[in-house]
Amino acid sequence: MSPVRVFTGKLAHSTSVNKLELYELAHIVVDDRGIILALQDGTKAVVDVLAKLSLSLQEVEVHNLSPSQFIIPGFVDTHNHAPQWSQRGLGQSMHILDWLNTITFPNEARFADPAHARRVYPSCVDGFLKQGITTASYYGSMHQEATKILSDVCLEKGQRALIGKCNMNRNAPEYYRDSSVADSMEATKACIAHIERIDPGHRLLNYVLTPRFAICCEGDLLSQLGQLGQEGGLRTQTHFNEAEQEILATKDLFPEFDNEADLYAHYGLLTDRSILAHCCIMTDYEFRKLAAAGAGVAHCPIANMTVGGGFMAAPIRTFLDYGIKVGLGTDSGGGFSSSMLDAIRQALVASYSREASSKGKEPKLSIEEVFYLATQGGADVCGLGSQVGNFDKGKAFDALIIDTDVDGVMAPREEHDTFRVIFEKFLLTGDDRNIREVFVGGREVKGLKQSYIGSLSGSK
Repeated sequence: MSPVRVFTGKLAHSTSVNKLELYELAHIVVDDRGIILALQDGTKAVVDVLAKLSLSLQEVEVHNLSPSQFIIPGFVDTHNHAPQWSQRGLGQSMHILDWLNTITFPNEARFADPAHARRVYPSCVDGFLKQGITTASYYGSMHQEATKILSDVCLEKGQRALIGKCNMNRNAPEYYRDSSVADSMEATKACIAHIERIDPGHRLLNYVLTPRFAICCEGDLLSQLGQLGQEGGLRTQTHFNEAEQEILATKDLFPEFDNEADLYAHYGLLTDRSILAHCCIMTDYEFRKLAAAGAGVAHCPIANMTVGGGFMAAPIRTFLDYGIKVGLGTDSGGGFSSSMLDAIRQALVASYSREASSKGKEPKLSIEEVFYLATQGGADVCGLGSQVGNFDKGKAFDALIIDTDVDGVMAPREEHDTFRVIFEKFLLTGDDRNIREVFVGGREVKGLKQSYIGSLSGSK
């Protein structure tokens, strides 16, 4: 077994939505399984921290961060279409349904060829890990084999992931839809069984039921997915109140429901395990319904403002006021960037828009809040909040080592800068070049070394 490791240096993490903890000096102790044993501020020496754990310096590896470096939790991407990796940036001015038919469905249909999935998915997962996304909630294509390949790639490369075959049996081209409800469910169950086989302890992978949205699913398919989710305690992800065009189309297909909250609740798909992407246009009733169900919101500010038929800024302040879980999503195919740093920045811009349009009734988000949404908030939305998201004792060591002195575009670190200033400079001007090392469950998945330090934490 590899030894216990201690990382010593500047550290930042969120303990609540508006509480950012910044340590000028901290010691974080990680055991040989990748689990955090202790987080201690620098008022105590490393030797004293280790003594409390019945350890000595001779038994551990100490990693001292340089003055230009600090450590933060890994980013959590709550809404991501893996098969759209190669189509990013296309169709930005289109309405959502036109964008699906013109850009997205033809691209995703290519994943019927397993060889295509084997070419694209390694690049996709590597790309997100490179940008510090240690956990992602992935929509796969509608294809069983390609979804299994995505699962294999995530496990091999060490990314924590929720993965789901996209269920869709209507209102899509004949070449890209499930032939029947029975076939869709059979493929779904096969993908679930595959994850259970390759990662039985759910060290990294969990299945997430993935009805694309109600427009593409008959009621019987939604009903069977809801039943399967209830029986197996499975997570669910779908698109929810994304754009006016989508909302009107949904009401035409399901006239018996006044809103999408009641629709998904009827089919057993609105629970505390639900990840609802976008949620741009909401009523007071739906806010209350989501809050009562314990559902989570995947806020995708880049896609909301570039695809869908309008400049849409989701009401994140109101979600937070209702106590609804919120995390950030890159929705990488639906926007122009796969970067969580860009999602953080755009979330601030979207909140400024909401504050202005509401004449101050919806105050803008703070740096503390958007960083929380990118880390602990996202983990909560994905049902992993007790395992990852910050550096609390007992959680998995999913972490990024940031270096502010690398060549790039980040605002330069100056001698008089406080840690708070350096932290903000990274969030608002840094990029993936500043993310020097990435760890998932203690395994280094980006860096000079690829070191594996034992079994990864459970996450089911």
